[in-house]
Amino acid sequence: MGRIISAFGVGALFGIGLALSRMIDPAKVLGFLDVTGDWDPTLAFVMLGALLVAVPAFRAIGRRRAPVLADRFHLPTRRALDVELIDGAAVFGFGWGLVGLCPGPALAALGLGVWRPAVFVLAMLAGMALYRFIRPAANGPLAPFSATGRGGGR
Repeated sequence: MGRIISAFGVGALFGIGLALSRMIDPAKVLGFLDVTGDWDPTLAFVMLGALLVAVPAFRAIGRRRAPVLADRFHLPTRRALDVELIDGAAVFGFGWGLVGLCPGPALAALGLGVWRPAVFVLAMLAGMALYRFIRPAANGPLAPFSATGRGGGR
């Protein structure tokens, strides 16, 4: 139960951070990606703030034998850049640049009752289902998150 409450709390904090920084607004994100036009550096400051928190936290956590709510760490073991990783990154980047949303902000924006994030989330789920159909060999129960499956360890 502690893991569920912790996951909910971290997800809620992430969503609140996205909303406060206006990263759930596709126009704000697309303004950052438009480096040749009216560039908006706000997202760079959001990323810098995240790094200022994450880097020391990862260093401190790395000294622990195990996480607080699990018996061991589940870290990626694969280090190779393969076609699946590069293709996935390209599709992610193309989608992000096309609509100004990625999964986290899109889910956080669902609470606004706006139709565009809902369309994005539905398209994202359809893409995930299509991947499972096209690549059945990589489809363990959590293949994209598994350190042992063909689709995981990233």
